Amino acid sequence: MMSAHVLVDTKILTGRSPRHIARSPDTIITTAVTPVAMMLLFVYVFGGAITTGSGGPYVDYLLPGILLITIASGIAYTAYRLFLDLQSGILERFQSMPIARPSVLWAHVLTSLVANLVSVAVVFGVALIVGFRTAASLGAWLAVIGVLILFILALTWIAVIAGLSAKTVDGASAFSYPLIFLPFISSAFVPTESMPGPVAWFAEHQPVTAIVDALRSVFAGGPFGNGIWVAVAWLVGLVLISYATATAMQRRKLNPTRCIKAPTIRSARTTVPRRAGRRRHSACYASSSALSPRRSGSRTGSSSTSWRSGASVGSAVST
Repeated sequence: MMSAHVLVDTKILTGRSPRHIARSPDTIITTAVTPVAMMLLFVYVFGGAITTGSGGPYVDYLLPGILLITIASGIAYTAYRLFLDLQSGILERFQSMPIARPSVLWAHVLTSLVANLVSVAVVFGVALIVGFRTAASLGAWLAVIGVLILFILALTWIAVIAGLSAKTVDGASAFSYPLIFLPFISSAFVPTESMPGPVAWFAEHQPVTAIVDALRSVFAGGPFGNGIWVAVAWLVGLVLISYATATAMQRRKLNPTRCIKAPTIRSARTTVPRRAGRRRHSACYASSSALSPRRSGSRTGSSSTSWRSGASVGSAVST
């Protein structure tokens, strides 16, 4: 029963984000146009001076890294939108309503997943126009899509952590800069053998190189090998760690425990809590969201406390 409510609430809340994206054209420009421009720059300006040893066109070597940069650029808006929701108080409003708690974050995550898949499709289309060709089978394409989805989920949950912990709007968005820069210190643009020793060691042992090499091998029609399983292991680990951290931060952020210390009597020698002898004690209580209709109100009965009040949920989602 609860899982059905989570799905329904997630579907309703996910409908908010496409309207927000449509109101900000800069989102579309940053997440789709910028990676395309970067790919064209490397193919037509730098491509002739770069030797990869692959024997094929440079766009075939370059595309996996551009796809990861596309995703890293897009997830910054997840942190930005979540931070705005937190500052505007809409998340606290959701907490006081009969809405399943996981659905609030999953709505942002699913929106990021759909938006980034659209951006990836646009980059794929442009890559085909400029000469990208692949010998991948249907099963290989499904493996590529699965790896990209895992990569989007891993970075999106990291973006959720940034959105919940940021103090300013700039801080919520700036966390993605190291993620965008990370593919440059990998095998995404040049082979790691051409790098200096310490840089090459770092590039060979970071997750982006494993993911890029796995995608490149699949696009070339080669066997999956161990590379793709290493990439999947990295991504699954990142998803699990970031998801657990994000949900724990949501609980602390929206349900803080507030303590009121006992009043004290100050004297020249000592400070003694009033009516408590020398023992210092405090009264702690949960935030007001703990008294939401989900816990204290009846799920049946009057329409004002109905567990599935369409008017209240709809008015909040419309914001």
